[in-house]
Amino acid sequence: MTLLDDVRRHLPTLHLPPGRALVAVSGGPDSVALLDLMHRTLDLHRLDLVVAHFDHGIHPSSGQVAEAVCALAASYRLAYEEGRGALGADAGETRARVARYAWLEATRLRLGAAVILTAHHADDQVETVLMRVLAGSGPAGLAGMSARTGTLVRPLLPFRRDAVVRYVRSRGLPVWSDPANQELRHLRAWLRGDLLPMLRTRLPEVDRALLSVGRHAARDRAAWSAVLELLPGLDFRLERDGFSVAARALSGYDSPLGETVLMTAARRVGCRLGPARAARALRIAAQGASGASVPLGGGWVAELAFDRLAVGRPEGVESAAPWSLEGRQGEGWWGRWRIRWSHEAAPLRQTRTGLTTWWAPMPLVVRGWAPGERIRPLGGAGRRLLVRCFQDARVPRSRRARWPVLAAADGVVWVPGVCRSDALLPEPGTEALRIDAEYA
Repeated sequence: MTLLDDVRRHLPTLHLPPGRALVAVSGGPDSVALLDLMHRTLDLHRLDLVVAHFDHGIHPSSGQVAEAVCALAASYRLAYEEGRGALGADAGETRARVARYAWLEATRLRLGAAVILTAHHADDQVETVLMRVLAGSGPAGLAGMSARTGTLVRPLLPFRRDAVVRYVRSRGLPVWSDPANQELRHLRAWLRGDLLPMLRTRLPEVDRALLSVGRHAARDRAAWSAVLELLPGLDFRLERDGFSVAARALSGYDSPLGETVLMTAARRVGCRLGPARAARALRIAAQGASGASVPLGGGWVAELAFDRLAVGRPEGVESAAPWSLEGRQGEGWWGRWRIRWSHEAAPLRQTRTGLTTWWAPMPLVVRGWAPGERIRPLGGAGRRLLVRCFQDARVPRSRRARWPVLAAADGVVWVPGVCRSDALLPEPGTEALRIDAEYA
């Protein structure tokens, strides 16, 4: 059985969503093997692969590596995306990792990709579990990496480094060995080059034992994740940029249970939450007023919104400049909102709070909203403040500033998912401008 055969059997278990996927390729053997394997299994997953390379700007030859990865993408006839970090030779592994994943996520959003594929394998998992043991991580952290974490997917996680290296050699794939992987000033490199070899001389089964620790911890983590759906009254919900739970139910738990529930829910959305910050979030759930919030690190915020505690990481709008819907069809972005438009026949009825609307054709602009602006709701009476519409839709205060609106010459006519006005209603069956809003 070859690695290709094993990967073909493993891929269906990942339930990869259709559409575009970024393949993170550093140029090293692991990521080059991943790219080759994903390309050779196109008949199975049918993803639209995009090669994504981030040049950290750490090594002097990094530009040549980027050129090699670009050429590799071209040899597979795949699209190529490149980012540059200019971090400098003294940059540490944590800073490099943060910059790399920030760029990958921004690129994923810009291209509308569903997932990012990375080349982590079982030996990386051994190192990760050991690092977390040495750092005093809790049980959930000892589970190490998951095959899927949010939009991040690791197709090679079950397979050992030796199998990946043999595959690269058998295929004659061009690879680059990053000197940083041998620099013992980096913790992971020290574990890989010094500590683990020493442990293996005394404990030959140490790799298997650490993987076993990870599996046991992962089982415990999965059990807690299932509990979220079973706790009476908690009403756990995945939201656009995080999750929310019923504040009254959460605040009724004792501290260890409440903190564990919050940490478990946070893992569902990729938020690393420890007991101390979970305790802060519990306090505002029990004692705060609606709108109270507390930072949780990494851009994550816990906010008491009406009767729910919401944890999210709202993104800022990159450009506040309004832009117009031009042409018969097109697509544009407002922060993490994707706006698409086309022409088709108008339906018989429209809803006030939908994410799809039809308009009598006329100039329309996507922009931010301002306090004091009003809208005349479809099917309502009079003009209503936009802030009241947000409150009616139970949109937390922290998310409102990043919400786009659609405006005509005389003001706001649509707040996607919140309120459509009664203006510019097309006659049913006539050609109309269809607009779809989606939060990516």
